[in-house]
Amino acid sequence: MQIQKVVQSTYDTLGLGLYGKNGAKNLLVSISPGACRIHESFRPLPKSQKPLRFAQFLNSRIVNGRITEAVQFGQDRIIRLKIRLSHTSSSASSTFGSVSDPSAISAILYIRLWSNAANVIVTDTDGNVLDAMRRIPKKQEVTGGFYRPEEAQEETQGKTREYAVRTFPGGDSFNKKIDDFYRMEKGTLSLEALREEARKKYESSINRLAVSIENLKEKEKQLSNAEQLREQGDSILSDIGTNKNAAAEAAEYYEKYRKAKSGIVEIKKQIDEEEKTFHALEETLKNLLEEKDPLVLHKLLANKTIKTKEGKPVKEAMIKRPGLSFFRNDWLILAGRDASENDELLRKHVKGNDLWLHVRDYSGSYVFIKNKPGKSVPLDVLLDAGNLAIFYSKCRNRGEGDLFYTQVKYLRRVKSTSRGRTKLGKVIPTQEKNLYIKLDEKRLRELEEAKN
Repeated sequence: MQIQKVVQSTYDTLGLGLYGKNGAKNLLVSISPGACRIHESFRPLPKSQKPLRFAQFLNSRIVNGRITEAVQFGQDRIIRLKIRLSHTSSSASSTFGSVSDPSAISAILYIRLWSNAANVIVTDTDGNVLDAMRRIPKKQEVTGGFYRPEEAQEETQGKTREYAVRTFPGGDSFNKKIDDFYRMEKGTLSLEALREEARKKYESSINRLAVSIENLKEKEKQLSNAEQLREQGDSILSDIGTNKNAAAEAAEYYEKYRKAKSGIVEIKKQIDEEEKTFHALEETLKNLLEEKDPLVLHKLLANKTIKTKEGKPVKEAMIKRPGLSFFRNDWLILAGRDASENDELLRKHVKGNDLWLHVRDYSGSYVFIKNKPGKSVPLDVLLDAGNLAIFYSKCRNRGEGDLFYTQVKYLRRVKSTSRGRTKLGKVIPTQEKNLYIKLDEKRLRELEEAKN
């Protein structure tokens, strides 16, 4: 048969599109541990999200070639396909030699189906490895290595062993039974295994969002008494003739009213965003669990773009933000717990006008206060962020420390290697200001309650 196309759906699953006198067929090769096999597949194999190296190599080397021989080495689980190309490019000619002889073999494809050492290896006729699906330098299964399993096969000739052929449900061909069995029940690309992966991937985010939405609604409920705060301020002012401190006390209630009104607007906005994400995740998981083709399901799981019912994409950052998040009044504070989270927050989750805080002379958390257009950060929120920066740093045991803070746009990432690579999470601040913080246990307890 002629090889018309090569599709590599995953790193361990390969499909050859063949055509011969009996029409078109798809040959599936899996080197997945516990599911190594070769058989005819009856559904088209989906392409990978991005082109995979081995598939690109095979497309340049064997597509349009003809399989002139397909043999199994005795009772060993190794198959050899000899492939002849009727024409070749100049680059292929230098690799394979002259192909003016129409009977010359251009490449040999070895398919080794050993459960814990499976591989697909391409060699020339002398056994020189051109490439391998899994590159294993220790076994010379890399470009430039040597592979000729026929030599080991000669040593085991004459040794025979009987095997019982397993029975599978269904009344179709044996290939069809195998295809259905592995699609539904077996291996890393079985439907059950992939559905379980989908559950693990999405259910934790769904549960986390459900808890976050519940907490936000509780805060919304607490702030819903804003009108009562204003009325109390009005009531105090009405007694200004008998109460010398009435104006100051009323001002406190009016300030609480202002914060509550502002906070409830932000909370409603955040609830709306998180509910949209929640429903998008639920819908995505439902669709994944209903998919019946494991290779399509595998491809969908690799896709990180999730959309709402309106068709708008939901960024993965909205699903799960690294580090810790705190919602204080109407301000969002983010804190990284290590260099990796600091770096990811800095690169993906904050913008130029957001405020950055870090303890001076000690390693520790990057703390960010998300900017609100047209508003300056209140002192209370700055003190909250400062307490978090001290608490999640090496100077926590001192109970106090100096911080510097500046806007994210005034941070310059440190390049510390000779090749100019950026060191993870390291920055140099400019236009920074200083802040001294002494840990406030009451404030930290309130922040713990405000954690999302």
